[in-house]
Amino acid sequence: MTDLLTRDNLLLSRPKNEPVLPPFQNLQLLSNLNCPTSVDDLVRDSLAKNTRRAYLSDLAQFEGWGGSIPATAETVASYLAASADIFAVSTLIRRIASISKAHRARGVPSPTTSELVKATMHGIKRTRGCAQREARPLLRDQLLAVLDAMRNEEPKAARDRALLLIGFAGGLRRSELVGLDVTDIEHVRQGIVLHLRRSKTDQEGAGRKIGIPHGRTRWCPVAVLEAWLAALGIGAGAIFRPVDRHGRLHDARLSGEAVALVVRERVAAAGFDPVRYSGHSLRAGLATSAAQAGVPSWRIRAQTGHASDAMLARYIRDGELFTDNAAGALL
Repeated sequence: MTDLLTRDNLLLSRPKNEPVLPPFQNLQLLSNLNCPTSVDDLVRDSLAKNTRRAYLSDLAQFEGWGGSIPATAETVASYLAASADIFAVSTLIRRIASISKAHRARGVPSPTTSELVKATMHGIKRTRGCAQREARPLLRDQLLAVLDAMRNEEPKAARDRALLLIGFAGGLRRSELVGLDVTDIEHVRQGIVLHLRRSKTDQEGAGRKIGIPHGRTRWCPVAVLEAWLAALGIGAGAIFRPVDRHGRLHDARLSGEAVALVVRERVAAAGFDPVRYSGHSLRAGLATSAAQAGVPSWRIRAQTGHASDAMLARYIRDGELFTDNAAGALL
């Protein structure tokens, strides 16, 4: 086991264990004691595992503070006021959503829609500010510099090159990237087609396809991925797997947390400050770089899978800060 506890290890590369939560007194999420077990199971599965985990964690914290379901508007407002200096605004917004979900699941009115709760949350936002901490995009030229700086320590380097390039070229979320299997790849004349079986915005598993074309630089994402698959030497299972410090491959699937570690490690090795870089930097980097190159937003959305221009807006806005800049035309 000692060999596995390295920076690129199974501890960070296996599915997360369910969080240890305090015992619930009054909180039940999407549970109806009058329904058969089969119905209860299907209702529970209507939520993604990570979403359900987040809801339960939020409700456990609310109960630990002294709340219960159902709750009054005064109780929820008091909870928000008591938590304003402890948690981020984004966390409190999610807590409100979890409390609301628990009320709707029980078929009782949610106090989160009351003017008292809304006004309390509005006051917190005005006092604390509500700007979200965003991942810094890994732009195209930075990505190429990172790849050029990588030493050829096989097989980890082969995996990391493929991870960075496919994550960037596909505009993939961490979960989509680590969820890829060998059988999800279709080779075509123009490059490869990735078959995403499920994603954050596709919880029902309808799936979608993403085209990854042959690259025009020496860092072709298709060629680099093929080199990694040749090193794997398998025809099925997860594409991205842990590699221990001795260069041994393991059968487990890499985790989202491990993707973030790879990005930061490789960015730092190339001489960039790794602060604010994360696994999301690859997806943000594609969107921002494409916006800077003048790619229409609808084409960027076709690659990233964003549901609307509004969801993509901050990338487009950041990418076009210096395009036709008013000050640039004057100074």
